[in-house]
Amino acid sequence: MRLSQWIFGLVLAVVIFAQQSCFEEEFTMSGDAVVGFSLDTLRFDTVFTELGSATRSFRIYNDNELAIRISKVSLEGDPSSFRINVDGNTGPEVTDVEVLGGDSIWVFVEVTVDPDADISVSPFVIEDYIVVEVNGNTQKVLLEAWGQNANYLPSKEFGNQVALLSCDMGEIEWSDPKPYVIYGTILIDSCTLIWPEGTEIYVHGGFADNELGSYNDGIIYTLPKGRIVTRGTVENPVSIQDDRIEEEYTSVWGGIRLGPGSGPHFFKNTSIGNAVTGLVVDSAAAANLENVVIYNSAGSGLFARFAEVDAVNSLFYDNGGAGVALTFGGTYNLDYCTIASYGNDSEGLVINNFYCSDPFCSEGARVTNIDARLRNLIVAGSARDEISLTNAAPDEPQIRFDVSMEDCIVTVDDLLDEDRWPNFFPEICANCIEYKFGDTLFVDRNMADYHLDTMSIAEKLATPLPGVVSDLDGFARDPFSPDIGCYEFLD
Repeated sequence: MRLSQWIFGLVLAVVIFAQQSCFEEEFTMSGDAVVGFSLDTLRFDTVFTELGSATRSFRIYNDNELAIRISKVSLEGDPSSFRINVDGNTGPEVTDVEVLGGDSIWVFVEVTVDPDADISVSPFVIEDYIVVEVNGNTQKVLLEAWGQNANYLPSKEFGNQVALLSCDMGEIEWSDPKPYVIYGTILIDSCTLIWPEGTEIYVHGGFADNELGSYNDGIIYTLPKGRIVTRGTVENPVSIQDDRIEEEYTSVWGGIRLGPGSGPHFFKNTSIGNAVTGLVVDSAAAANLENVVIYNSAGSGLFARFAEVDAVNSLFYDNGGAGVALTFGGTYNLDYCTIASYGNDSEGLVINNFYCSDPFCSEGARVTNIDARLRNLIVAGSARDEISLTNAAPDEPQIRFDVSMEDCIVTVDDLLDEDRWPNFFPEICANCIEYKFGDTLFVDRNMADYHLDTMSIAEKLATPLPGVVSDLDGFARDPFSPDIGCYEFLD
């Protein structure tokens, strides 16, 4: 080849390269332009048993014909347990990422977990979001990792799922010393699920949208042949609560729901906290509660509907709705219980014999028989009336409304009006004490300490009941002059 031809070719190549270098890619600025993702949730299915890291990845797609400029890819949490690398650039925030039309980029995500750290630092379920901003639009990918060494149910690979627990009418005992973490909904059928003393159950709440519809996730539900038995002790109780314990974090899980016709269920020395409704006992289900604490529910603590419930030495406090709701009839026996309902507008104790299929009862109410016997209870709170008592069929003698309260401390006012229950004392509530503003009851309700104060009006005014020889803390009750409520005052 002649030198002149070689020089000409070189010059031509330089010119072509220069022309290509000067070409400016055209970007879409449309507000309708979005990106696609290879997944909507990036899960790290590793359960860490020691300090360690794991890396997962996904792709961001540009299905538009023109190029697109992602103004920002970032982690929503600050600080976050996750780290990101977007198309070769490390985060926690990467800006001005260009993706050609029909092309894609990789996003790598790393998480470091110390399973021995406190749950407030390394919770059971670690979550964050990758936020992608394009042309004023915001899109997200959920990041999910398991932070603690625990038993994850229904499955550590798939959150927000519904799983069936069955054992051919036998028993399953959760006896592993590691905590149990429920992320999703568990249906118990043809099986008795036993929680022995010391069992710790953490439930991951949040919003779920699947084949069951839209609801608060984290539900323990018994089908007609399912049973739950807890065997906690005073020294080593069973605990069921949400999986986030930081004060600034609220994770409301669905609660324990004892489905129609199921049981009998037995809860002993057990606490249930931070659910939508702590414990639901549905139509014709039966439950026995001994030394049970239900607290911080968004709605009712104990909600029963045409059910059978026996409760003794139990405490219901700081619930957004009624502490105890006994509805649509049923059979109920509550002894030595404390219902503390402060800081909300709901009555602490609701008793009625009707059910409406809609909030306005536009299709009429269904009514049925109710038999409720409540003895040695404290029903106190910040409302004028802490008891709601409704007989929806007063002119129908075939509908039994048999409600009696004995030796109770109650907070009532408007309930005693002429058109409501003017004979509440003593027709319904015999030998009861009306709690008045300024009366001394508890040690410190602001600190959720519902033990009896040294000057409490509940002291030595209960009637001894056969078989109830100790209180919620396991201390002996006075055999002749016990105290009203779930706690016995200690001299």
